Amino acid sequence: MTVFFWTLVLVIPLVGVGFASRAVFRNPRGEFEAGVAFILGRWYVRLVHHLQVHGREHIPENRAPGPIIVVANHTAGIDPILIQAVCPFEIRWLMASDMRAPALEWFWKWQRIIFIGRDRSDNGVGMRTAIAHLRSHGVIGIFPEGGIERPPQQILPFNPGLGMMIRRSHARVLPVFIDGTPQVDPAWASLWKTSNARIEFGPMMSFERSLSANEIATQIQQHFLDWSGWSLNESPDKADIESGKTASPYARPMASPDDDERSAA
Repeated sequence: MTVFFWTLVLVIPLVGVGFASRAVFRNPRGEFEAGVAFILGRWYVRLVHHLQVHGREHIPENRAPGPIIVVANHTAGIDPILIQAVCPFEIRWLMASDMRAPALEWFWKWQRIIFIGRDRSDNGVGMRTAIAHLRSHGVIGIFPEGGIERPPQQILPFNPGLGMMIRRSHARVLPVFIDGTPQVDPAWASLWKTSNARIEFGPMMSFERSLSANEIATQIQQHFLDWSGWSLNESPDKADIESGKTASPYARPMASPDDDERSAA
């Protein structure tokens, strides 16, 4: 009994130090709290969603690989958690301003979420913040479909605001294909529903400045269509969207007809 007791006295602090060191040094921010969340996130995606990851060789290994825009199709509310749990760098996600619950303001600030108006109601503040972050070699995460894919395994149209952001920031694109997540509504119900999720990272994409924002967004959309083998859902069910059934908290960058001209400046 005495040997067992002293073994615990010696081992538990060592495990704690090891965990703390891992939390501080092996996470995107290099901070203890973020490191703990990062480690717990990795356990969560493995135990609850049995996450399978393909294409790891395409993921940059350093903490500041930007400017990069992580572009993914949108299948469930857990999509950003799946992606961040695999990447060694911090991804700042765009989120719709109308989903900014005041009670979670501390969480939004801690996660460094960039809020953007679905209808440009933020006067472009979110877009300018995202572009400034990219220009400082940061990484932004975007779901350009602007909603969760319903019916599943159909790609929704990509908004040209994605192309505008690429033109303005000169960022590369890291494409991520997601499948196998819980098909439940609303979006956050996927947090407590088990699944056999799969994500695949593709080779980094770059685009010529001569292309318009719409052309860039269309090329990326076609890449996802070819990659997935899914069809394009050009007419998503408006009733589902208006009722919030397929609404996503994650915003896609919006663009107006004259944005593409300004982005060339």
